[in-house]
Amino acid sequence: MRILITNDDGITAPGLKVLEAIATDIAGPEGEVWIVAPAFEQSGVGHCISYTRPMMINQVNEHCYAVEGSPADCVLAGLHEVMKENLPDLVLSGVNRGNNSAENTLYSGTIGAAMEAALQGLPAIALSQYYGPDNLNLKDPFEAAAQHGADVVRRIMAETPDETSQYSLFYNVNFPPAPADSVKGIRVATQGRRQNTGFSTQPHDAPSGRRFLWIKGGDQRAICADGTDAAVNLDGYISVTPMRADLTDHAILDSLKGINS
Repeated sequence: MRILITNDDGITAPGLKVLEAIATDIAGPEGEVWIVAPAFEQSGVGHCISYTRPMMINQVNEHCYAVEGSPADCVLAGLHEVMKENLPDLVLSGVNRGNNSAENTLYSGTIGAAMEAALQGLPAIALSQYYGPDNLNLKDPFEAAAQHGADVVRRIMAETPDETSQYSLFYNVNFPPAPADSVKGIRVATQGRRQNTGFSTQPHDAPSGRRFLWIKGGDQRAICADGTDAAVNLDGYISVTPMRADLTDHAILDSLKGINS
């Protein structure tokens, strides 16, 4: 098996090393793992692509490339430049430092990479490691992802149905904020929404007198509906959420038919 991996934390991020180990396990001794990752951190860029400017690509070593662009850019570079002669069988993105559950999903470059791979017609899985007081100070805060990641990916691949949808499936996987031996299992979950929290701004006045705004995240342990991704993560489970790039609210289409003319 040939696997392309990327992330949004950048090519030197520790989570990418974790993902490389997961991918190497899945690919097997006869397989290949290729890395095409951002040269610098690209957290929060979502599905952004560098449409109005070129991006530099640099070969770091065999099967490893750094791209001065977004995670989605990296997938495009991997498929249409680096691996164009022999495309990957699977694209993995992550392992992100911090969760991409609930509303974080909508901002995530980790998710954006998986989405782009799906739009290109390839199986894709995004993996993220929730941080919290039970794992933040571990020697390896990624140990839940490191120990359970390969098994989760294999299970997803084994259960994914054959389909011909215009918008292919991709998956959002989040590992709980817990040591590896405390992980309770896997739960298929819907995307949640943390109540009464969200992103905001925090001002800062520079010595020059200019005013700057930092983007500030919300409470990552805020209440989320039962059975949703963030809720099962905080309960000690790995969440698996199937997704598509189609943003249509199909349930409301019939009730809007009166708009038609």
